Amino acid sequence: MDGQTPDDVYTHGHHESVVRAHAARTAQNSAAFVLPHLTPGARVLDVGCGPGSITCDFAVLAAPGEVLGIDRSEDIVAQAHALAEERDVPNVRFAVGNVYDLDLADETFDVVHAHQVLQHLTDPVAALREMRRVAKPGGIVAVRDADFHGMSWYPEVPELDEWMELYQRIARRNGAEPDAGRRLVSWMQEAGFTDVSPTSSNWLYATPQLRTWQARVWSERVLHSAFADQALEYGFADLVDLERIAAGWHRWGSSSDGWFLSPNGEVTGRA
Repeated sequence: MDGQTPDDVYTHGHHESVVRAHAARTAQNSAAFVLPHLTPGARVLDVGCGPGSITCDFAVLAAPGEVLGIDRSEDIVAQAHALAEERDVPNVRFAVGNVYDLDLADETFDVVHAHQVLQHLTDPVAALREMRRVAKPGGIVAVRDADFHGMSWYPEVPELDEWMELYQRIARRNGAEPDAGRRLVSWMQEAGFTDVSPTSSNWLYATPQLRTWQARVWSERVLHSAFADQALEYGFADLVDLERIAAGWHRWGSSSDGWFLSPNGEVTGRA
């Protein structure tokens, strides 16, 4: 999900394969650690809301509280609006916004949330300070990010090792931190939070349906998303390399004993 300033380069971009993956996220499968804080009437800010699936879930749980989702992409914000209308969620709205400079008053929200955002930022600590500014005293800032070097898979497919190395190179070339999950506590402390509660949860792709889904999503990203464009632009790979890696994803996905584990760090900080 994307809450960056226009100066930050989003490694994933907004190709249909990326948006499809983000739209599959729900509050239950991607933000369960936030759910105890979503009391009826709570005001919630979802930073880097993407297509709005988690945001709409928050709105249902926090009703009649007002929920605001922001993203830097006008197209993605429009998709989020459409989802809210489709799901008939009246207490949520969406707007274009910049996580480093939120156009919002101090001490406005009970819950400020960012899912898979900090890993893409050149200055995640500055973003956390801004998120803290708009949280009410006693409110929480809740963030969740993957840890790419913590990901594991079976069987051992050499092309997935290539994918990981290439992803790390591209993300770091963009000034981002793909292993953000393990750094969340440190970033929260640097941003001035003293009451910090860390947890962790996983995404697991190990059933035939989920393996096929994960393999399709990443094979398409490798060939067609901003990830592919940046790999070529930076000279880190050529089209033959990308086609080989995409085929490796499909080979992994067709393995009857395939397993892919994606760990996520989660932290709540009290404002």
